[in-house]
Amino acid sequence: MRYLVVIPARGGSKGIPHKNIYPVAGKPLLEYSIECIQAVNYEGDLVVSTDDKEIAMVAQKYPEVIVIDRPAEISHDTAKTEDALIHAVHYMEQQYHKTYDAVVTFQATSPLRESRTVQEVFEEYERNAEKYDALLTLTEDRSDFWVQHEDGSFGRLKPDAPRRRQERKPLYVENSAVYVTQTKSLIETGSVLGKQVNGYVIDEKEAVDINEFNDILLAESLLMQRKGEKR
Repeated sequence: MRYLVVIPARGGSKGIPHKNIYPVAGKPLLEYSIECIQAVNYEGDLVVSTDDKEIAMVAQKYPEVIVIDRPAEISHDTAKTEDALIHAVHYMEQQYHKTYDAVVTFQATSPLRESRTVQEVFEEYERNAEKYDALLTLTEDRSDFWVQHEDGSFGRLKPDAPRRRQERKPLYVENSAVYVTQTKSLIETGSVLGKQVNGYVIDEKEAVDINEFNDILLAESLLMQRKGEKR
């Protein structure tokens, strides 16, 4: 099965300026994703889709990475990631005459993914490709969620759920670490979820997503912890 792995890396970011290449533990954020996916055994290509010259320069440090210049009309704040993915599919077909069975969305803001976990995601997708045309990573959550009612008061989302965390039935959170979508379904639906999606649960540490500066502090702490464990 041939994969087109796309790292969407738009330049604009309001929360953290130049978030996709912001230094995390001394390395541009984007590089963690590039190095992670390069350690995975798969057939296909890796591209970085960006509208930003500085991000492109970081990606170009890796000879195997193809940098795609993302058009302005799909690079604004409200642009859908799927637009960049579909643009990348058409670009690779037009420029390199290449086609792919599936597209992998590999965001730049998940620096703690392990290559072995990504390998497992690919294998899970291939095992069930006839039944599901998309696969996304999830994180288990046993929190006791509350909701606000129209009168302003609060109540438990599941009033009958056990008070003890260990006894609650878990919910699962979409963490955006990895999406695998059949190319045909991606183009037809315009969604990474395709027509019939399944989930794959990963460790919550690997699912850390950089959106705010506090996330960077958490990621750096976990990266230092991981480095110490590997010594």
